[in-house]
Amino acid sequence: MPQMAPINWLLLFIIFSITLIIFNTLNYFSFLPSNPQKSQTEKKNNSPLNWKW
Repeated sequence: MPQMAPINWLLLFIIFSITLIIFNTLNYFSFLPSNPQKSQTEKKNNSPLNWKW
């Protein structure tokens, strides 16, 4: 059974690493979160907090 040269293992590792990085970035950026609507942000209570120390 023939053995692979070390440069081939390095090239194989680099190719698999690049494909893993590309695959992960495509999966990360393929999901676009929906922007919250303005009605939800207006409903937030902006009253000051009363701290009783």
